Amino acid sequence: MEIDTLCLHANNMEDKFGSISTPIYQSATFYHNGNDEYSYSRLSNPTRSSVENVVRKLENGKSCNAFSSGMAAITTVLKLFKKCDHIIASNDLYGGAIRLFNNFSKLEGIDFDYVDTSNTSDVVKLINPNTKAIYIETPSNPLMQVTDIAKISEIAKKYNIIVIVDNTFLSPYFQRPLELGADIVIHSGTKYLGGHNDTLSGFVITNSIELGDKITFISKTIGATLSPFDSFLIERGIKTLALRMDRINSNAIKVANFLTTISKIKKVYYVGLKSHKGYEINKKQSSGFGGMISIEVESEELAIKILNNVKIFKYAESLGGVDSLITYPIKQTHADVPENERNARGINDRFLRLSIGIENSIDLINDLRDAIYG
Repeated sequence: MEIDTLCLHANNMEDKFGSISTPIYQSATFYHNGNDEYSYSRLSNPTRSSVENVVRKLENGKSCNAFSSGMAAITTVLKLFKKCDHIIASNDLYGGAIRLFNNFSKLEGIDFDYVDTSNTSDVVKLINPNTKAIYIETPSNPLMQVTDIAKISEIAKKYNIIVIVDNTFLSPYFQRPLELGADIVIHSGTKYLGGHNDTLSGFVITNSIELGDKITFISKTIGATLSPFDSFLIERGIKTLALRMDRINSNAIKVANFLTTISKIKKVYYVGLKSHKGYEINKKQSSGFGGMISIEVESEELAIKILNNVKIFKYAESLGGVDSLITYPIKQTHADVPENERNARGINDRFLRLSIGIENSIDLINDLRDAIYG
């Protein structure tokens, strides 16, 4: 079954009343009637099981667990590791992940090294006997670095290291890391999977039942599982994932090409531009480029002007929905990253991140042009 059809028909739950949509089992507990699959909704719930099954199939995984947010999913994965374990992570990550690693995981005795994982030779140099995982985002947030998942996975397997990939930016419609050798895939389902900026969720998909069982044990112990209603909303959102991603990808290519023509914009970060360092790798391992664009403008004043003047784009922190958004990372997504680290990576007061939606691309381009020159 092709993935666009799978978005609609991955759910194999049969409702005795013939409901096309998965019913919302809004129950905290279930009485025992000879079926021991469900007893308490923190442990498992039929609506959550349905969306987990859909996401598992989309990622071609062996197991899937749904969480109340993307950060709950990341936190659960980090519980696989213990004191003195070492993790190599991309040096360009979502600020919430960096906050978790530096302020909580390190206190538990887990060591981290951050590196540009698009340079595999630099990754190899950091591997030591205690290295247990390589954690990557590709494309990364917000500098759009592209890491070769297959190469990293090949290296990791030589050293018995787990590869964890945050696949939020491209979604399983465009990229499936498990098929490239990764062990664990993480999603903030709040973004493209849900697609409407109305529901928080997170997912962890694994390439083995053994890893999945470990995630399930941690999940039911911590308790940050996805509610029945939110499970229903995410599954409903996935039904249009293919349509949304195709439109978003098409819009983003047009917007990115327009931005490259503006002299006031000094740099455009978009993996769909042939000038992007990771263009060929992304093309090799993905079927699309996604809707995330970052730009560096000529001055802080222009950055503020754009944020204040856009009308269709909304100045908001999230991404991946049908509405186009624009974000100021130093004030929002990466505010908790130390300033010297942000500046070293180029995330400064002239840096903006755009999430392209499904509006008409002409209107998006005109909105940005008016905001820059108006």
